[in-house]
Amino acid sequence: MTSNPTLNLLDSAWIPVRLRGGSVTELGLLALFEQANEIESLAETSPPNLVAIHRLLLAITHRALSQNLGSWTDTDRARWFHDGLPVASIHAYLEHWRDRFWLFHPTHPFMQVAALTQAEETRDKFKPWTQIALESANGNSPVVFDHAVDGMPTAISAAHALRQLLGFLQFTPGGLVKVFRSADKAGPMVNTAAVLPLGQTLSQTLLLGLHPYERTSALDQPSWEQPPTTTQQLCAEPQPAKGPCDRYSRLARAVLLTVNEVEEGDGPPQVRWIRFGAGVALLEDEAAPDPMSSYRAGATHLVRLNFAEGKAAWRDMGALLPDTSGKEARPAAILTWATNLLNEIGDNDSDVPVLLAGVTSDQAKLLRWRSEHFSLPVAALSRADVAALIRETLLKTETLYKKMRDLASQLLAHTLSDPGSLETHKRARSMVELSPLPAVFFSVAEQALPHWLQRIGHGEIEEATQEWNLALLRASQNAWSTALNLLGTSSVALKAQAQLYGRYLSLLQPLRTATQPTELITKELTS
Repeated sequence: MTSNPTLNLLDSAWIPVRLRGGSVTELGLLALFEQANEIESLAETSPPNLVAIHRLLLAITHRALSQNLGSWTDTDRARWFHDGLPVASIHAYLEHWRDRFWLFHPTHPFMQVAALTQAEETRDKFKPWTQIALESANGNSPVVFDHAVDGMPTAISAAHALRQLLGFLQFTPGGLVKVFRSADKAGPMVNTAAVLPLGQTLSQTLLLGLHPYERTSALDQPSWEQPPTTTQQLCAEPQPAKGPCDRYSRLARAVLLTVNEVEEGDGPPQVRWIRFGAGVALLEDEAAPDPMSSYRAGATHLVRLNFAEGKAAWRDMGALLPDTSGKEARPAAILTWATNLLNEIGDNDSDVPVLLAGVTSDQAKLLRWRSEHFSLPVAALSRADVAALIRETLLKTETLYKKMRDLASQLLAHTLSDPGSLETHKRARSMVELSPLPAVFFSVAEQALPHWLQRIGHGEIEEATQEWNLALLRASQNAWSTALNLLGTSSVALKAQAQLYGRYLSLLQPLRTATQPTELITKELTS
């Protein structure tokens, strides 16, 4: 850690953005907010880092408006949506807190814990920067995207290190830490597919996701407004978040970046080593879930929406939509805030682009990370009946897939030795699940998804239903063909096909709606 303040994040370029026209550059905070109307989106490629930077910007925006404008309403948000963010207020806030936005600072390093330089547990102990990179190999974690070793980490730019730190603090899994505490709580977004509604510009995206002003907002301080974190706080019991700004900037681990001695004073600062320990542990409150977390129905209760292996996020789209029963879904609060804004500006017919991004982990092991985009009709976000229709249709799709999967499993079992045994059927089902069949089925449905949602948003329910039924017919036909390819052309395979072909046809019969001409269905099935 340098003894002199270095790299102020208000001025130094560190956030990658995509400008209108497609060019990509990096900006500091002052320039980013000044150009927010000209920025299409953030250009960060790491899903956890991308979400974390958005959360940081939302916290800054909320605190700036709270401290400079007082309370505001959706009417104010609607005006800013058309005219642009109140940049003067945001700049005034950032300048007021300028001293807290030094990345390297002896007492207030941004999003870090300076006390680690004095604590006996961390004063003379260093870890490679890969400790805070979710995708990097460190300790006994498996290699995912790199082959670095702990004893000789490659130095990275300080800007890169900060982006990695932000993503790590939000998505770090809970588990052993052994510094200040034996174990530590997870970050706010662990095992979560974070939901973020997107506007045409960064300015609009921030306003869509901005949480409303409340009387308790004054108590919801982000980490940079709080006094320096002490070792006593790091050893204390977990505490619930005081609000979104606290969650968006919670120091889930105590980290202190160290300027690489070789590079210090020679070009932009770089980082090779860090100090590391347990952080300001977050106690989750079921009554106040994370604003970007949606919940779907689990086996016994609602569970956080995350990225499941081999399953596209759109299949769990129902978790993003309102549910009057409260049993099927609990959509992220940020979607409600976005819907309220769109209703205020009178935009009830458009589609809202939605980003889902995050990391799925098993304890301390990274399993997968992903980012997905799709658009939701405003009607689906604001009307329970439209949401129920979409949820019902997705359930119908999943049910049909499971029947096709089971049928394909029986086909395959008929060609294996001892076809009547339970073990043979389990083996056949496993082979089908690992085959191209699931991807073949759902890829056809996914191609029809955007237009289907658009028609539902425009109230064209009958046409949308027919269109989706035809997509499911094509998906089933392709899945059946894939299953036959798994069998081959032996006499045993042909006999199995003949035995189960009638069941295949019966699965398709319910899709032949009364309003759909038989000739068209026949054409679709044979094309």
